[in-house]
Amino acid sequence: MIVVDVNAIVYLWLPGEQTEYARKVLVRDPDWAAPYLWRSEFRNILVGYLRRGDLNSEEAARCIRGAEAQLSGHEYLIPSGLVMEKVAGSQCSAYDCEYVALAEDLNATLVTADEKVLRTFPKLAVSLAAFAAGRSFD
Repeated sequence: MIVVDVNAIVYLWLPGEQTEYARKVLVRDPDWAAPYLWRSEFRNILVGYLRRGDLNSEEAARCIRGAEAQLSGHEYLIPSGLVMEKVAGSQCSAYDCEYVALAEDLNATLVTADEKVLRTFPKLAVSLAAFAAGRSFD
């Protein structure tokens, strides 16, 4: 099992610069976990695609249904204390620290495209490209 942040989920469901890496990550480890927060972040990203005209409402609905089905049963509520511990030791947002705290709590690798998270938590986080190429902390 790996923890993925919303960036990894978005790249899997919406074409982007790291979509190929996200697909390879899924092949390497299809057991993805995330905090419930991912849903709100994903919906917010879809809104941007809708408003720019990059997706229609039917396509957005298909993406959210697919992503929700993929992560069903692998979503977690993270205690605020764990998140705030990560926030206190970094300059990362509470949102980002939810993913970090979950990875630590599950003793799993966090796979992300977020450069700040990668720099701040190098013992927990690995990039999509690096994980796709075989790197992890397991």
